[in-house]
Amino acid sequence: MSLDITSFFNVINNILIPTAQTRHGVNPANLQPNPEVPISTSKELDHAVDAARTAFREWSSTTFEKRRDVINSYANSLDANKSSLAQLLTREQGKPLSQATQEIDLAIYWARTLATLIIPETILEENDNRKIIHRYTPLGVVGAIVPWNYPVVLAVAKIVGAVYTGNTVIVKPSPYTPYCGLKLAELAIDHFPPGVIQALSGDDDLGPMMTEHTGIDKISFTGSTATGRRVMASCSKTLKRVTLELGGNDAAIICDDIDIEAVVPKVATLCFLCSSQNCMMIKRLYIHEKIYDQFREQFVKFVSGFQMGEGTQPDVFIGPVQNSMQFEKAKDLMRTIETKRLTAVLGGTIPQSSGYFVPPTIVDNPPEASRIVQEEPFAPILPILKWSDEEDIITRANASEMGLGASVWSKDLERARRIADQLEAGTVWVNTHFEVEPFAPFGGHKASGLGTEWGVLGLTQFCNSQTVYVKERP
Repeated sequence: MSLDITSFFNVINNILIPTAQTRHGVNPANLQPNPEVPISTSKELDHAVDAARTAFREWSSTTFEKRRDVINSYANSLDANKSSLAQLLTREQGKPLSQATQEIDLAIYWARTLATLIIPETILEENDNRKIIHRYTPLGVVGAIVPWNYPVVLAVAKIVGAVYTGNTVIVKPSPYTPYCGLKLAELAIDHFPPGVIQALSGDDDLGPMMTEHTGIDKISFTGSTATGRRVMASCSKTLKRVTLELGGNDAAIICDDIDIEAVVPKVATLCFLCSSQNCMMIKRLYIHEKIYDQFREQFVKFVSGFQMGEGTQPDVFIGPVQNSMQFEKAKDLMRTIETKRLTAVLGGTIPQSSGYFVPPTIVDNPPEASRIVQEEPFAPILPILKWSDEEDIITRANASEMGLGASVWSKDLERARRIADQLEAGTVWVNTHFEVEPFAPFGGHKASGLGTEWGVLGLTQFCNSQTVYVKERP
């Protein structure tokens, strides 16, 4: 189907449905209004849950092969509408068009790859008298609560993870970025039976309605740690299964033996991609004191070359932060540079503009206890810090309530692994950062999350564990 990106509706039971009330988002680059989207009430949610529960009976009995074929045809539709989706994503999220296109490509790759994974069925015992089988069975109806920073690839990963394992899914996009999420469900109409993939747009009331709804069996949530705590508390009322992918404050440890010219461009990109609005971006950059001054000089020079502007302009790398809430948080954090007498070697102020633009800011060796080190900015504000002692830097890197990702950069792989193996994070990289794959499990330690996404392990979290005993004779 050819995608219309001018009008937006809920998708319930494969029907495009308007609501009595609507709202709109804004383009964060120029604060111009985007089109109207539905505001769902409990009535629309009940309708969607009923449709999902009805669809589950038949969809859960289909084979993996059948589901794989349907998912691949759905991925083809995403690919056919890639240009329209990328333009829509830039308009609602603010990221440069090149990064939006890359996100759509990742979503297609995630869909196709997740649908190749094999969910194991294991024979634990087999003899003349009995067989014991362990297998995974679908949970039922999944509520997928999607964030505003990567609203396409993270939605598609939840959608495909849910339906490939035999569940039905109701997608709730962020109120800040509802547009692509609704269109993802609209594209699914031509491929999936009614009720299998649905999407509801809403305001801040819709999330709690979903987490408390007795007809939803699991919530898959990606967002802030603060909201994740509220989601978990709400889900506990009905003992829902829950997966939480939450915030991060990723540390990158740069050893003194690296090739500075080769590493600086890689690290700089991994600090400021998507205007640093990524839970897995490098948020604390620890540089060995022997190379600190030289690395800082080249790093600042490289980052100062990043072009900032509207995402539709050519060569833009830094777009706006996505929304007013995040913009105000960035301004508040930026003010601490002056009030705490920190040193910004790049940026440090937010000029007046037509949108939510925050220039890349690098803070030179602030105190470890400062907010700029301890908090996740979710904006292009980065502390760089010195280190010298290996045991000390491991302690400092781990001294966070977050534990999503971390990386070590060194030519000495034995040294790098020795450090990496002591880092408290769900994903640890050596000589890279933010490399993820749909076949590799992903999740956070500590306050960065609960449960796992992606990979076979992530798929099984859309399932019940079931053990079957088969006796030859009564």
